[in-house]
Amino acid sequence: MSTTPHAPAPGLPELPDAKAALGWMHTARFLTTAAQLHHLPEITVPEIAFVGRSNAGKSTCINTLTQQRQLAFASKKPGRTQHINLFALGRQGVMDAVLADLPGYGYAAVSRDDKQRWQRVMLNYLISRESLTAIVLLCDPRLGLTELDEALLDAVRPRVEAGLKFLVLLTKADKLTRAEQAKALSITRLQAGGGEVRMFSALKRQGVDEVAQLLWQWSHPAMEPAAAPDAEPGSEPV
Repeated sequence: MSTTPHAPAPGLPELPDAKAALGWMHTARFLTTAAQLHHLPEITVPEIAFVGRSNAGKSTCINTLTQQRQLAFASKKPGRTQHINLFALGRQGVMDAVLADLPGYGYAAVSRDDKQRWQRVMLNYLISRESLTAIVLLCDPRLGLTELDEALLDAVRPRVEAGLKFLVLLTKADKLTRAEQAKALSITRLQAGGGEVRMFSALKRQGVDEVAQLLWQWSHPAMEPAAAPDAEPGSEPV
């Protein structure tokens, strides 16, 4: 199954303010779910994946950004949700981007076989998904980047170096003092290898506006100007 490409929806400014960006995020609606990569549809618009440990607040983050209480399902048993869920974005029913909610990883209650299977699925997704444009890695700053987070960073590094956008969101920022936030930002920027790093709090709405604007800009890259035609041999520049 393939998804027909669409032009960016009309009516949005080139560089939207927070209200416009959040209005765009609010258009998110369920597209499909898949337990295996080959069940995912082909997407021809930018796709942004949200990944992170099972207790990093991924579902809360997605629901906060889209201003929808139950768009992303938060399981009562962390780590049990084992599907990739896609959400379409775009005004007036026109899809111009997709959010991908990947299963949380690292939760102890999940069997070893399930962990290994989903690590393989996620790794293949992050390495081979052609429509993947950006990754948002959610991390509890009180724990810092774990070994699994760092393994994910290493896996996507070649794609990041080739232009894949990358954002580390330090969630639950309201649980830290300003000094602790500054320290967490400094440490994570060193570990992120050039990716964006932001503090985020759904409770205090810290970082919500800025992240919405960043995701909109990543989903609507500026068109490069057309190259000027080659001058005829021997002609002088004007």
